[in-house]
Amino acid sequence: MGPIRQLFAILTVSLTGLTRRKGPALTIVTGVACAVGVLVAMLAMGTGARRQEMGNVRPDRVVLVPLGAQGFFGSVPRDEAAAVADLPDIRKGADGKPIVVLESVVQVDGRTRGNGARTFFPLMGVSANLTGYRPEIRFTGGRMFHAGLHELIASNACTRLFTGFGLGDSRAIHGGSWKVVGHFDEGRSRACIVYTDVDALMSALSRDAYSRIEVMLQSPADLGAFRAALAADPALHLTAFPERQVVAATFKPLNSILDFASYFVGTIMAIGGTLGTVNSLYAIVDSRRRELATLRALGFRPGPIIASTIVESILVAIPGALVGVVVAWAFFNGLSASPFGYGFRLEVSPSVVAIGVAWALAMGLIGGVLPAIRSARVSVTAALRAT
Repeated sequence: MGPIRQLFAILTVSLTGLTRRKGPALTIVTGVACAVGVLVAMLAMGTGARRQEMGNVRPDRVVLVPLGAQGFFGSVPRDEAAAVADLPDIRKGADGKPIVVLESVVQVDGRTRGNGARTFFPLMGVSANLTGYRPEIRFTGGRMFHAGLHELIASNACTRLFTGFGLGDSRAIHGGSWKVVGHFDEGRSRACIVYTDVDALMSALSRDAYSRIEVMLQSPADLGAFRAALAADPALHLTAFPERQVVAATFKPLNSILDFASYFVGTIMAIGGTLGTVNSLYAIVDSRRRELATLRALGFRPGPIIASTIVESILVAIPGALVGVVVAWAFFNGLSASPFGYGFRLEVSPSVVAIGVAWALAMGLIGGVLPAIRSARVSVTAALRAT
């Protein structure tokens, strides 16, 4: 009998006998299910965060920042910002003017609901044509801020996460009183976003330069021509980035933290589950010593015996993976989370499920190696004499 036939013969006998070894088998399934469930639930945070981050991104929007700026904010003089509107390939709004949004950003503090913890979030000073640039904004209460006034509009996530963002509430910002006049949803975003008039904010901060400029192009295909026109104008010292690149870079630190936490916790759970798999397989091998010795006496080689034990370990891990994925999907998919004040929904995506299953198969493979070697080293004489 060839090695492949020996492998399938041993594997058939082994799997058939699992009904007599329910305890160790259930231990393996439970350990793998716990490890996979925790990993999938943790990875669903990163997937949900990325889905939300990119949910409102459009290929026809670009961000202009000063050459040599650190990150995507800098200092853009007023005269230089005014010249941007004369560049070609910029879409015009309903008022016939180019859709160019001037921005100034400042960090302000807030208090979270429940425990009152202090946190910081950006207050975005923007041009009044914001809704033309971001058509995904939908007001759910109140109105748009008026140019030149100390008025704020806040996303509905702000009212859920922080205190002091109800309609009519006033907030103290840099020595002035700013009134909340509108609530809105911005596409898929569940983050706290607060906008105000850019000139009013700059006046309050005694600033004379914008932080950056955002532009809507006539078409995503115009990016190359727009960049060329930008570089050819000696009065402009700006560079253009697609909105997707800016958003990805902005949220990279948060995504890195979520990924690290996911794999760190998942690895700890996987180590525990793998050790449980090893112990359970050792118990299975010990209970089959006479059976394995008989196979060796009948001429079965060590290689197929080792391979069958490893394959058995992997096959037993698969139900654990499926249980872990189903539990994670049932309890965590769509669940709201707001780490560091940034709200989003967890998403158990197909890619996360694939990682969880691969994680389980790796646990089964690693956990089966040592017991497999032990199964091949069973002493034929000692095992056959054992009672």
